Amino acid sequence: MASTGMDNVVANESVITPSPRKSCKMLTVLSIDGGGVRGIIPGTILAFIESKLQEHDGEDARIADYFDLIAGTSTGGLVTAMLTAPNKDNRPLYAAKDIVDFYLEHTPKIFPQNANAWIFGTITRVFGAIAGPKYNGKYLRSKVQEILGETRLNQTLTNVLIPAFDIKLLQPHMFTTHEARVDVLRNPLLSDVCISTSAAPTYLPAHYFETKNNSDGKSRRFDLIDGGVAANNPTHLAMTHISKEIKLKNPEFYPIKPMDCSKFLVISLGTGTPKLEEKFTATAAAKWGVIQWLYYSGSNPLIDSFTHASSDIVDIVTSIIFQSLDGDKNYLRIQDDTLTGDASSVDVTTKENLRNLVRIGNDLLKKPVSRVNLETGKQEECEGEGSNEEELSRFAKKLCFLIESIGSQYPFRRQGDYHHVLLYGHHAKGVRPFVVLL
Repeated sequence: MASTGMDNVVANESVITPSPRKSCKMLTVLSIDGGGVRGIIPGTILAFIESKLQEHDGEDARIADYFDLIAGTSTGGLVTAMLTAPNKDNRPLYAAKDIVDFYLEHTPKIFPQNANAWIFGTITRVFGAIAGPKYNGKYLRSKVQEILGETRLNQTLTNVLIPAFDIKLLQPHMFTTHEARVDVLRNPLLSDVCISTSAAPTYLPAHYFETKNNSDGKSRRFDLIDGGVAANNPTHLAMTHISKEIKLKNPEFYPIKPMDCSKFLVISLGTGTPKLEEKFTATAAAKWGVIQWLYYSGSNPLIDSFTHASSDIVDIVTSIIFQSLDGDKNYLRIQDDTLTGDASSVDVTTKENLRNLVRIGNDLLKKPVSRVNLETGKQEECEGEGSNEEELSRFAKKLCFLIESIGSQYPFRRQGDYHHVLLYGHHAKGVRPFVVLL
């Protein structure tokens, strides 16, 4: 952890000596890729997961009740905040079923379709790419600030990890609940975190903010762009973060061993890729200058290349780790590499494309479980393992069993760097949660 002393401990947080969580049987991780408007695809998957959890534990069950850590990059970071930010009743701000509707309503205003760009075509788009960000980001900033308000990173209902990239320091920065709870300077507004991780170069403006420790006057500045620059697929960051916390003997995870894949249960959700389209070639790219790398045939090859490369290498490495340590059944990556045309874009928000992305997400549930081929980089069907829908149902049962095995008959969350158990009464009766310190 990044604690630098008691003067940096977040105000109003009780400091309690941790006690080992002996009942911890597995560590559960949910990871959500970046991908702009394609966040609709994991949104449909999350709605299905939550519906299966509700079949077991009642309609008030929420994704945040079942995962020790939720990680999200860019659009995935926004989804992470929606799933974990508390409402006035200290329950998640959004149910998973509401995520797709949020995207359908708001992404056309975040990424407004410019009529002049369609009329004048390539010239307008190329000039825009040179002149500044494609979108001014005002609607995104105002909407995120509106829904998240004054909620800070340390208040999320389960642990989160959201990466961004500091353009001033030229290094990635991981915003985590763990560090936010012990260091004021690492505890920004959750809205600032979401705006930062979504600030995709050439699409949206970079984001600047400061945090301040009122007790000693110290401050820290952040000059951030999209987390996809560092880790468009944050799965491996999530696992290594937990391993670091285990090394520090964090009682939420200790005494499980770092990177013990038999004790990890990981669901990693992609936002789709256009691999099968094969729209770029080395022959063409050999002649490109700055403009073509920023805009070519309706795409941004530079951004596409590093975001897809980042996502794929993480999937490959994670798959190898789980397979080599006999934990391949504990890692599920759901990704569609057959996107074409507007569906592969991060910012096409026509009604037709939005409807198509919803359909792609629903169809993905029916597709067979797949794993990446280490030679071709393409997803290949795993024979005999059923569909993504069936595998997610199996994961949901396991998640519910882990909840029950703790000894509470109701969903809970472990909170803080000490042993919190958050218990809920019968949800249908609206009983509010209470905290037990063990």
